[in-house]
Amino acid sequence: MRVVIAEDSVLLRAGLTTLLTNAGFDVVAAVGDGAALLRAVEEHRPDAVVVDVRMPPTHTDEGIRAALVIRRQHPEVAVMVLSQYVEERYATDLLSTRTSGVGYLLKDRVAQVSDFLEALRRVIAGGTALDPEVIAQLLVRRPSDPLDRLTPRELEVLRLVAEGHTNRAIGEELFMSEKTASVHVSRILGKLGVGGRVEAAAVAHRLGITSVSASR
Repeated sequence: MRVVIAEDSVLLRAGLTTLLTNAGFDVVAAVGDGAALLRAVEEHRPDAVVVDVRMPPTHTDEGIRAALVIRRQHPEVAVMVLSQYVEERYATDLLSTRTSGVGYLLKDRVAQVSDFLEALRRVIAGGTALDPEVIAQLLVRRPSDPLDRLTPRELEVLRLVAEGHTNRAIGEELFMSEKTASVHVSRILGKLGVGGRVEAAAVAHRLGITSVSASR
């Protein structure tokens, strides 16, 4: 799996490069700013990028703005945001249109290296990896408990949606076809009154039906 790293800290960039290389990833480029990230994606066409939010020259939002460009121009490239900050305005844009192949983790809340590696592999496979703190800041909490509307089977599917599984992975986990999993997900979205999988995951995390760690 080919990865481009965008991190302005020299030490963190070197550390991530070593970590991913030792885990079997092919780090094709490691850069220090958003413009270099976009050039590296154009040149190498990686499977994924790991990008910080705040990068030169202003150290505000260059990294996540570059991630939005990648999502728009190269939808086949998975995006893993790894930062100390939740940049709400751009993060909402990053997650609102298409939630497959995207992750947003907070550096200080990644408990285990193995969790991060698993999350990155999941994102590359088309899933999601969202820190609950990110979800809490981006989505409005709903006052009512909507879970009474769901069947036990739909609750199982919702739990897997909250963990970032694709419809295919849900089908494999619950021994059903991908099409059947897709039907379940559509019904769940309708019953919960949400517009997509990220909002459904937020409901699941808020109501405690999943105990998955932040990096999963």
